[in-house]
Amino acid sequence: MKALYIASTGMAAQERNVEVISNNIANMRTTGYKKQRAEFQDLLYQQVRRAGSQTSETGTMVPVGVEIGSGVRTAATTRLMSTGDMIPTEKELDLAISGQGFFVIQHPDGRTAYTRDGAFERDPDGQMVTVDGYQVQPGIVIPENARDISISGDGIVEAYLGTDTAPTELGQMQIANFVNPAGLQSIGNNLYLETPASGGAQISVAADDGLGSLLQGYLELSNVNSVTEISDLIAAQRAYEMNARVISGADEMLSSVSNLR
Repeated sequence: MKALYIASTGMAAQERNVEVISNNIANMRTTGYKKQRAEFQDLLYQQVRRAGSQTSETGTMVPVGVEIGSGVRTAATTRLMSTGDMIPTEKELDLAISGQGFFVIQHPDGRTAYTRDGAFERDPDGQMVTVDGYQVQPGIVIPENARDISISGDGIVEAYLGTDTAPTELGQMQIANFVNPAGLQSIGNNLYLETPASGGAQISVAADDGLGSLLQGYLELSNVNSVTEISDLIAAQRAYEMNARVISGADEMLSSVSNLR
C-alpha cells in the first residue's frame, strides 16, 4: 500500500525539520548566528489518468486528471540573513556590522573565510584575531603600548601610542559582501566559505557601496526568535504525529484485508 511509503517520507521530512529547529534554538545565544528554515518539495506523481487526454472521437477531453503523489522531500535549508539585535559590551575590539557585510578572516588552511561574529582579540604579536586565533583581514597590528583604541564606522582603526597626544592610524577593516549570502557554506566556528551559489566576495570598506557600518563595543546576537521557533516545533511535531497516524491507519487496513476469509 503506497500510503505507508508516502507517510514515511512525511515523517522523515518533519524529522529533518525538527533537526533544523533544534539547531536554531541551540544557537539562540551564538554571536552573529543566522537561523535556518527547512524548505520542502513534493515528489513525483503517478499519472493514473492524464488531464487533457481525449475521451471520444469528437475531441472531448478529460478536464481534470488523476494524479497520485509519492510524498515529500527536504529541498533546502535556507539561511535567513536578517540582522540580529545589537548588544553593548564596552570592549574595545568587539565589533558589530549594522547592515550588510561580513568580516574577512584568514583561515589557518589558507582559505578566506567570512563571519558576522566580531568578538575579536589581540594575539601575542598584536594582530587582531578571532577567539580561535584566526587573523582578521587585512592584518591589523595593534602595538603593545597602544591605548584608547577606536574603530570608526567605516573601519579606520586608531590608537594613542605611548605618550603621544595625537592618535595614530593603524589600518582599516575590510568588509565582504555577496550577491547571494544565503548560498555561503557554513563550516562551523561562526565561519562561512564562498561557493558558486553565493557568488564571489566583493571586498570593500564599511559604510561603502551599500555595506553596513561598524559599531565598536557592540556584538550582534543571533536572529533566532524563540517564540517563532517553539511555534514551528509544535507544528512539526503535530505533522509528524499525523503522518504516523496515516501509517497506523494503513496498517489496520492491510490487517483487515489479510484477515478476510
